[in-house]
Parts: sequence; C-alpha cells; structure tokens
Amino acid sequence: MNISDQTFTIGKLAKDAGVGVETVRYYQRRGLLAEPPAVSGYRRYDTLHLERLNFIKRAQGVGFTLEEIAELMTLNDTRDHRLARNLASEKIRSIETRIEQLSKVADALRHLVRECECGGQEMPCPIIRMALTP
Repeated sequence: MNISDQTFTIGKLAKDAGVGVETVRYYQRRGLLAEPPAVSGYRRYDTLHLERLNFIKRAQGVGFTLEEIAELMTLNDTRDHRLARNLASEKIRSIETRIEQLSKVADALRHLVRECECGGQEMPCPIIRMALTP
C-alpha cells in the first residue's frame, strides 16, 4: 500500500495528529476538515486529512485563530499568496502589539515587586493594595 493510500479510523487519525477525537469532530463542524462518507458504517480518513490537521496545529502554534486558519486554507486553495502574506503580516503586527502590552504589564509588576521589597512589614503590601483598588 502506498503511503498516500493509507486510511485511518477517526481514533487513529486523531492519535497520529496528536489531538483528541473530539477535536477532529470540532474541526469538521467548523468546516476546517472534510468528513469522509461512511463506508460499511465506518468513516476512513486519508493522509490529506492528517496533513490538514497538522497544518491546523502548526498555524495555531504560531498564533492564528481558527477563523484565520480557515481563511488561510481558502487562500491556499486559490493560490492567493498576496492575501496570505497580508494575513500573516497582520498577525505579526497583532503579536507585536500584544508583546508591547505584556512588556508594560511586566514592567508594572516589577515595579510593584520592588515596592513590596522596599516596604516594611508595617506598610500595606503594594501588590495586594493594587489588586484590591478599583
């Protein structure tokens, strides 16, 4: 049997992709993964299904949402590289903005930790005070 002719049960497909069976079903409901027809009561998935699951996982790993992944898959089907590049560029900008925001949060927490270290036991803890202040 050629590797491209290999078929899987949903359980084997999920295991090989490193996801749960319910994840496969969820992706099917979302339209990210085609559901093969049942033959003799069983659905048989092929290597294209496995490749698509692996693509979804990799895309999630670099920060794409399922909606963006669906768009990327559509763009791949149409071979629209320019739009795919634009989507990836937007994602980079979004990630960089989040990094800036998280950096500010980390700086604020560092400041609170320094205040807490410098304060005496008779002073209220600035970390707890910050959390309680509306």
